[in-house]
Amino acid sequence: MDQMTIGQLAAEAGVNVESVRYYQRRGLLSTPQRAPGTIARYSDAALTRLRFIKRAQALGFSLNDVQSLLALEDSQSCSQARGIAEHKLAEVRHHIRALRKLEHALQAHVDRCSVTRRTVSCPLIAALMGADGPTL
Repeated sequence: MDQMTIGQLAAEAGVNVESVRYYQRRGLLSTPQRAPGTIARYSDAALTRLRFIKRAQALGFSLNDVQSLLALEDSQSCSQARGIAEHKLAEVRHHIRALRKLEHALQAHVDRCSVTRRTVSCPLIAALMGADGPTL
């Protein structure tokens, strides 16, 4: 689908037109040349680049990371791209560890709630108030 309008490009990539314009302002996507009085037309390469941006974001890369990756892709530097991906992987693993700690703390509170027969104070609410139990 060569020579798309900005609306067609956005629709094909699953984003809105304002996202396309934002990526252009950030330098992630170039603005095509156009003759005065005509509509700008985008190539398949622009669609490929826009899909790359969205896929990278879906993997957790920031737009700054995406910009670095695109610059590396333009110069074919795989080792630097690997370094960016390794840094992102370390961040993801850190978040997973934090989420596992949170999961265990919540599970402990849920377990305490399921075995208590208190009618006055719920162990989960007491823990959230800071009274007792595992911290969240």
